[in-house]
Amino acid sequence: MGRVGLTTERLTRAGAELADEVGFEQVTVSALARRFDVKVASLYSHVKSSQDLKTRIALLALEELADRGADALAGRAGKDALTALADVYRDYARQHPGRYAATRQPLTPEAATSAGGRHAEMTRAILRGYDLTEPDQTHAVRLLGSVFHGYVSLELAEAFSHSAPDSQESWTRILDALDALLRNWPAP
Repeated sequence: MGRVGLTTERLTRAGAELADEVGFEQVTVSALARRFDVKVASLYSHVKSSQDLKTRIALLALEELADRGADALAGRAGKDALTALADVYRDYARQHPGRYAATRQPLTPEAATSAGGRHAEMTRAILRGYDLTEPDQTHAVRLLGSVFHGYVSLELAEAFSHSAPDSQESWTRILDALDALLRNWPAP
């Protein structure tokens, strides 16, 4: 058993891959040590605990998701921007189910602020195209996050696989409805 060039970044990326393969809840320092064929103790100079590893995976996933979102939003506004960001979340969850689950991991306030800030900024950028002001922008950010996460979570759990219409048609209609709601935001 050798150290095989272990670094915190390499372990975090391997942990993220493991999460996609076996599920985020199954990721532990012990499972990662088995993956590298090293003793658990040799990982503790790079990660403090399984919880530390999971936090690092969550931060990595949030960063990857934010990078994809920023790329998708470039040059878009209104419904095009809304659809692009929504599709980024949905596609990422499908491609990386373990990492997506990691994005739901409770984080310390400091980590949550640094990791979640870009996501909130992207959503607020979309909302500028709908002329919403505070506190309605905050309400809309929460609504969009709830819809995106709720739908994606149900879809990953195959909640829609046994009924018509198919989930893509529903997703498209939901995004149409969100666009209409944001264009006609109700007064308090």
